[in-house]
Amino acid sequence: MCSRFYQIQVPVRASCADKPSTSVTECFSVFASQALQVKAGDKHGLVARSVCYLKLGDTENSLRDAEASLQNDQTFSKGLYQKAETLYTMGDFEFALVYYHRGHKLRPELQEFRLGIQKAQEAIDNSVGSPSSVKLENKGDLCFLSRQAESKKVKQKLQVKAPKKDQKQQSKAEPIRNEKTERQLLGELYVDKAYLEKLLKDEDLIKSSTKYGMTVEDLILGGINYLDTRTEFWQQQKPIYARVRDRKLMQQRWLPERKRKPSEVARYILKSMEEIDMLLTSSCPEGSCKKAEHVLKTIEGWSDDEIPNKNELIGNLYSCIGNAQIEMEQMGAALQSHKMDLEIARENDLPDAVSRALDNIGRVYARIGKFQQAIDTWEEKIPLAKTSLEKTWLFHEIGRCYLELGEATEAQDYGEKSLHSAEEEGDVEWQLNASVLVAQAQVKLQDFQSAVMNFEKALEKAKLIHNDAAQQAIIIALDDANKDFIEELKAEQRTERIESLRDYDYDDEYQEGEEAEDQKEREENKQKEIEKEENERNGRGGGGGEEEKEETEGEKGEDYAEPHQDLPE
Repeated sequence: MCSRFYQIQVPVRASCADKPSTSVTECFSVFASQALQVKAGDKHGLVARSVCYLKLGDTENSLRDAEASLQNDQTFSKGLYQKAETLYTMGDFEFALVYYHRGHKLRPELQEFRLGIQKAQEAIDNSVGSPSSVKLENKGDLCFLSRQAESKKVKQKLQVKAPKKDQKQQSKAEPIRNEKTERQLLGELYVDKAYLEKLLKDEDLIKSSTKYGMTVEDLILGGINYLDTRTEFWQQQKPIYARVRDRKLMQQRWLPERKRKPSEVARYILKSMEEIDMLLTSSCPEGSCKKAEHVLKTIEGWSDDEIPNKNELIGNLYSCIGNAQIEMEQMGAALQSHKMDLEIARENDLPDAVSRALDNIGRVYARIGKFQQAIDTWEEKIPLAKTSLEKTWLFHEIGRCYLELGEATEAQDYGEKSLHSAEEEGDVEWQLNASVLVAQAQVKLQDFQSAVMNFEKALEKAKLIHNDAAQQAIIIALDDANKDFIEELKAEQRTERIESLRDYDYDDEYQEGEEAEDQKEREENKQKEIEKEENERNGRGGGGGEEEKEETEGEKGEDYAEPHQDLPE
């Protein structure tokens, strides 16, 4: 996960969360200071800057701003809480407890003051011991205490005051702490402290100085003092002896010979499950997984009489482990954990647990890209779904898997089922998701007109729930669908125009052909009539042509002779 690193700076400042200061916190501190310049003495601004100082490890300025916020209003709850937090970080647990109590008295409904009282009280108990865990025994001669006090006074009188040594020499002469204790308290920082102590042995190095005028020895001693301060603070919060004592008490509490009370078992299980869920929701899947595995191992050692629903609880823990493994991207292990949950649920006839396990197994398959297996698993869960909202999610995920497989028809069907269930439930957000799924499937099917309509419905839902990111994505998809729809319309119009042109040309050619044939027929008929007349004419002069000719000429002669008949002989 995220890598951590430690860097010792001078001057070294203790952070409330023991993490390196970040530039973001410094920026907020600057902004808070600028705001206070505009409105001097504003108690909210002082508290905000105090929080920044505390995160940067500057406890003095943090305490100063917290006290300044309370100057005009001693009942300001945020100022009381910030002052208590600063005092707690400085190690003044008793004073911190006082201000936690003051805040709780003023605002008993706030959880932060109750938690502050609890952690301050625990830190005090860990430092000085809890009265309930310490038993005084009246053994021996108690006069020994008075004799010891008298001898101490005599030694103080006879003691010669030694000259004050330099702070550097005192730090060198300090007795070495228990190495095992320091290693446990410092953890990864123990290596850094060992490295700094090793540098102190290099005389040539420690005598050199930096460009700011500070010696390397001062830098090294500052880092060691910082780590020593942190060690003392952590030991006060939870010292090693207190951890050992608590572990022994816990072991005695859960001895096999001692029969656990049902209330203790229920309280332990309830608290453990809450911690597992809290760690998972707080983006700490590793801690959630380890906690669930620890509780699982503990419960498996208990008898069925102590836990009547032991198998159901074990299956639930496997489910928690699998969910944490999903977040850690350990898909193979997560699949096995959820299959164990499914097996236990089926063996003990637990339909709700079966539904839960099938749900999680389908999620794992979908995450690793095995969409068909996810579909088969979720379709098996459909009869077990009880509410419309559960069906809405289930249909949507199945439709999404079909869309990933390229089967747009099935994706559209399940999207419409999801939309119908979401409308029954009245869930606007799932109506938005289902509408988008249906529209995307219709785009794949090239039904652009329907896709545009569903994208527009989804856009209305996104505006209704003020989902800006969804609005932007839907607008882009809607523009693409509109472009495709326009192109489709243009293609259809182009096709219709071509077909109409083709029909028009065919009719013209047909009409021209008919007219040509008619003209040809008329010419042929006319030719036939001419030929007929010629034939008739030729037939009439065929046998008596000469006679006709002579007759004609005779007729002509007679005509010509008629004028000569009147002439005298």
